[in-house]
Amino acid sequence: MHLLHHLRDFVLNYGYWAVAVALLAEHAGIPVPGESTLLVASFLAYSEHRLQVGWLVFIATCACALGGVFGYALGYFGGRPLVERYQNFFRIPSHALDRGELLFARYGASTVFFARFIFGMRVVIGPLAGVLHMPRRRFVVFNFLGAAAWAALISSAGYFFGHHWSTLVRTVSRVNVAAGLVAAGVVVYFLWRRRRSSQI
Repeated sequence: MHLLHHLRDFVLNYGYWAVAVALLAEHAGIPVPGESTLLVASFLAYSEHRLQVGWLVFIATCACALGGVFGYALGYFGGRPLVERYQNFFRIPSHALDRGELLFARYGASTVFFARFIFGMRVVIGPLAGVLHMPRRRFVVFNFLGAAAWAALISSAGYFFGHHWSTLVRTVSRVNVAAGLVAAGVVVYFLWRRRRSSQI
């Protein structure tokens, strides 16, 4: 609750720049509250009309996608040793990297899309994709699609809760779960289609 009030002041003071910087940093691999910043900004778009939700989706998509590319470059050119040093500096738990590697092994490039909806994973997924040398084109495509879907979902959640600030506060911890289920459903659908096409 205290954090959200600070974020509210941050967004009121800096507007779209606050959203862009927070999301760029988070998706580049720096653990800052990007998701909560976007939720608060979209809430303010409804309640105080200082921001437009359409611009929030656009700016959030661009910032997330660009942040993901920065994270990918960090992992690709720095390798695992550099990622581990930065992980220790920002105190990112090792299980987050281990979980990311497991998801890559199981779902491949689709991991970049749906990991964005999982708390903690969107911080490490870009650098981890770089470390594992995921093909750049595939990363850029799935990174952008995941950024667009995530930005639209989070912005809509904040905007449509509108005047229910207390409801928004309670919902912050639940959005990740709902979004994760949606993303997982999308991945399962694509895997099912790929398996079906390979059997034909």
